[in-house]
Amino acid sequence: NWSWKVKQELGDISASPALCSGVRSRSCSSAWSPQGSTCPALVVSPSLSPQYTLWNFLPKNLFEQFRRIANFYFLIIFLVQVIVDTPTSPVTSGLPLFFVITVTAIKQGYEDWLRHRADNEVNKSNVFVVENAKQVRKESEKIKVGDIVEVKADETFPCDLIFLASSSIDGTCYVTTASLDGESNFKTHYAVRDTTVLCTDEAIDTLTATIEFAVYTGMETKMALNYQGKSQKRSAVEKSINAFLIVYLCILLGKATVCTTLKYVWQSNPFNDEPWYNEKTKKERETFKVLRMFTDFLSFMVLFNFIIPVSMYVTVEMQKFLGSFFISWDKEMYDEEIQEGALVNTSDLNEELGQVEYVFTDKTGTLTENSMEFIECCIDGHKYKDCISEVDGFSQADGPLKYYGKAEKVWNGCVCCWLWGAVALLLLPLLLFCKGADSSIFPRVQQEEIQPTKVHVDRNAMDGYRTLCVAFKELTQKEYDKIDRQLNEAKMALQDREEKMAKVFDDTEANMHLIGATAVEDRLQEQLAETIEALHAAGMKVWVLTGDKMETAKSTCYACRLFQTSTELLELTARTVGDSDRKEDRLHDQEYGLIIDGSTLSLILNPSQDSGSSNYKSIFLQICLKCTAVLCCRMAPLQKAQVFIYLSLAAGPITLSIGDGANDVSMILEAHVGIGIKGKEGRQASRNSDYAVPKFKHLRKLLLAHGHLYYVRIAHLVQYFFYKNLCFILPQFLYQFFCGFSQQPLYDAAYLTMYNICFTSLPILAYSLLEQHISIDTLTSDPQLYMKVSDNAMLQWRPFLYWTFLGAFEGLVFFFGVYFLFQNSSLEDNGKVFGNWTFGTIVFTVLVFTVTLKLALDTRFWTWMNHFVIWGSLAFYVFFSFFWGGVIWPFLKQQRMYFVFAHMLTSVSTWLAIILLIFISLFPEILLIVLKNIKEKNHQVRNKMMRTLYS
Repeated sequence: NWSWKVKQELGDISASPALCSGVRSRSCSSAWSPQGSTCPALVVSPSLSPQYTLWNFLPKNLFEQFRRIANFYFLIIFLVQVIVDTPTSPVTSGLPLFFVITVTAIKQGYEDWLRHRADNEVNKSNVFVVENAKQVRKESEKIKVGDIVEVKADETFPCDLIFLASSSIDGTCYVTTASLDGESNFKTHYAVRDTTVLCTDEAIDTLTATIEFAVYTGMETKMALNYQGKSQKRSAVEKSINAFLIVYLCILLGKATVCTTLKYVWQSNPFNDEPWYNEKTKKERETFKVLRMFTDFLSFMVLFNFIIPVSMYVTVEMQKFLGSFFISWDKEMYDEEIQEGALVNTSDLNEELGQVEYVFTDKTGTLTENSMEFIECCIDGHKYKDCISEVDGFSQADGPLKYYGKAEKVWNGCVCCWLWGAVALLLLPLLLFCKGADSSIFPRVQQEEIQPTKVHVDRNAMDGYRTLCVAFKELTQKEYDKIDRQLNEAKMALQDREEKMAKVFDDTEANMHLIGATAVEDRLQEQLAETIEALHAAGMKVWVLTGDKMETAKSTCYACRLFQTSTELLELTARTVGDSDRKEDRLHDQEYGLIIDGSTLSLILNPSQDSGSSNYKSIFLQICLKCTAVLCCRMAPLQKAQVFIYLSLAAGPITLSIGDGANDVSMILEAHVGIGIKGKEGRQASRNSDYAVPKFKHLRKLLLAHGHLYYVRIAHLVQYFFYKNLCFILPQFLYQFFCGFSQQPLYDAAYLTMYNICFTSLPILAYSLLEQHISIDTLTSDPQLYMKVSDNAMLQWRPFLYWTFLGAFEGLVFFFGVYFLFQNSSLEDNGKVFGNWTFGTIVFTVLVFTVTLKLALDTRFWTWMNHFVIWGSLAFYVFFSFFWGGVIWPFLKQQRMYFVFAHMLTSVSTWLAIILLIFISLFPEILLIVLKNIKEKNHQVRNKMMRTLYS
């Protein structure tokens, strides 16, 4: 057992007379697995933190929903209908708005409940706290400042902790910080010196202390410093919807203005103003003219308001929410090793998966397995390969080794331990051992000892292995006592403690002797190279952002085919930045790859004011946009996020980031789409991501198949909604020219209310969930198809204008086709004359059948559900029309629709007119489909002939 002291996250740590501890916040489990100690980094899951509580859900959700232009607009229209005498009932706007708000609130509330449930999995987990010399079981969220927590081997930390005591005699333990920085090795930690002996519950309970200047807390922890805050993510589709909405709002205002103006032009004729029996004085007309004009304008706005597709938003919400299940259900994205599949944390960005232009990926644990296998070591330039094995996370020699030269003095008759990680110190009697990267060790050793080992290190790095160097130094008792005294003084310093300790370490580690180096292999993930090649073929540019040294990362990039053998590499690193050979000037000549390190990137993104380097950013951006692949090595986690921010602000491409560790959280949150790998490094990346997948290879299907289809479906959904609403309202507008601009509705109120909610909603929803214009296998095997819909191709102004003109054409056909039919006033055999409600019902019938059959023509992938909702919607319309006019009429105040639909269908000419008008409306679409099929067949025949000719 290990006893721990909880670190204070908030508040004045020096003011507490009792022991300091952590203040819990949602999802703040620190997923460190101890055979050991603590690390100063509290991890909060910003992306999963719930947005609502039980008490603020209703007001906060309503506020968020009415920030949408369409919802707020319909609210205003509803209020106008309530206050002003308008031609339509407030129900026609209020009921659809209520339906949209309710469904959206249920969907968002359910997703927030899932976030609460995910939080509770962490916050409700049990921990042991020492109280009154006894272990008390508590929930993690109930840990408070001053609690003493007991953590056992292989458990994760419930929060940030201070290491007080250990069950081991020397007060040490080992901890892995894989969930924070991707490092899966164990790091040695030491208990607080004064509390090492407090190893029992009774002893530790007697401790009373104050901590000053001791810990990193709150926003000074490692994760907090690397986190810049979560930005609100909006898809390109949502931006296009807002742009199209403004266009249709302008059309609405234009229609209302035209009708209001023409009404008063028409009434300027005395015979058209007021009937003789209701004539008003001229003075009265002039007095109320301005007010009448304003109310008439509002009335026309209400009459035409259905051109704004408010129900589109709820359909989009349902499409995203239900469509996200297809990712979770995909069996090809299920990993047998971890027994988990893909996970969708947010469904709002499904279509964005089909628009990715840049992929930013971590290396260790994302491109690689993060499973270290010992390859070889070199001692004094001599290579040893077969005598080393890996035991309990440590690479150890199988037996006593006799090495050459000065190393023999150190290692003769000893067991050699190779520790993997950052620079660390191991103090033995009169011997000091130091291990770390070559860039850290070489400056600390005798320069003449470097070359034999450097050859092996460089070769191993070029082979893609991760390297580590080891050095030692003999100390006299006097030197050891001096170092011990200096370290104690530095630890007790109240100012510049870190700098003073760093100076002691640097002085102690100077003039060491190089023993050798190790090489371990971090294997590439399966199908990695094929996945990256597919992403490149799909037009995406892949950037690798890693903290590894350049040689190792470069070799990995070649192995995973990020860099091809024919790729000319540009190196912008600390050692090449001053090169006179400016290859970047010739970027247009061929394909280039770029390698840049963290220090150079810092100079570019944060130039000094007096260096004359203000144009570095623009030059760097131009180079990056020209390169097919980019490798950024030796990067800090915060720099990963900075790259995203700069690239997004400067170039505006759709970016995707993918990583597996908590050090990748900042870039996952900054990218347009964040992907977390469910790897071995904890779940911080997957919890903070928009989507989580078990392996990097699953990115191929996620983007090329699911992303492509999601975008095509929702783009068609958006365009279809604007199209069918224009078809719906244009006849209403045209009708005003034949009714003296009296604001007479063309359609019955029931039809106005149910057109978007019932008659035409389910077919487009089913289409947007199930449509596969190209099969999933074809999309996955042919990445170039991804480029056909890139750059928001289906929601540009050209296709939008096509759908708009199509809606206008069909609206004209509906109205004037029925108008010419009505030139024969007696359409029934008994000589009865059809009225205006029959006129509107015929137009509405042609409208419903046409827009529904238009969707049937667009469908390429038929299922039983498509058949059910398409033909079922048409049958429901017919049934409702009979029911509305033939059954429910005794309960209505108005009898205007009494048997209108049934009487309409008794006329043979009406039947013929409906069928003819539907065919005329759909004829351009049918013609385009026939021509397209002929073109595709000719293309297939030509390709077949070419293949036969070449064979």
